[in-house]
Amino acid sequence: MTIQLINQELLDETSRKAAETPRLRMNYNIHNRLDDPVNRMLNALDPGTYLCPHRHLTPPKTESYVVLRGELDALIFDDNGNLIQKITLNPETGNYGIDIPAGVWHSMIVKQPGTVIYEVKEGPFTPIAHEDFAPWAPKPDDEIAIKAFLNS
Repeated sequence: MTIQLINQELLDETSRKAAETPRLRMNYNIHNRLDDPVNRMLNALDPGTYLCPHRHLTPPKTESYVVLRGELDALIFDDNGNLIQKITLNPETGNYGIDIPAGVWHSMIVKQPGTVIYEVKEGPFTPIAHEDFAPWAPKPDDEIAIKAFLNS
């Protein structure tokens, strides 16, 4: 049995790696295998990263995350792409995290450099199905639409 310590050093290292990537984010898996029944990870995120609105319906999975440091806006959409809820998460303000039921369209906008979340999702790992990416959202290669999305 290996105990995984989540400390300042691990958050700093994961954040440093995120800042060096074009996508401005980096995962650090806590779970040992992709087929674990529960996937647990750190996600280090910097402002400017784009997380295409998506849902976890194929297969259905609940997703939870807690902000360990930094700030982000969690965005919840209806099936037509209308923003129905925006929740600012920042541990310094007492809003720590959210639990998103399976099938709910969601994304986030990162507000502070060095933001790190602890994410938990049902396993085993499966890539997000094509039909679970929002058809009304900017495509990953549409820089103008992404910039507008991130500034909305």
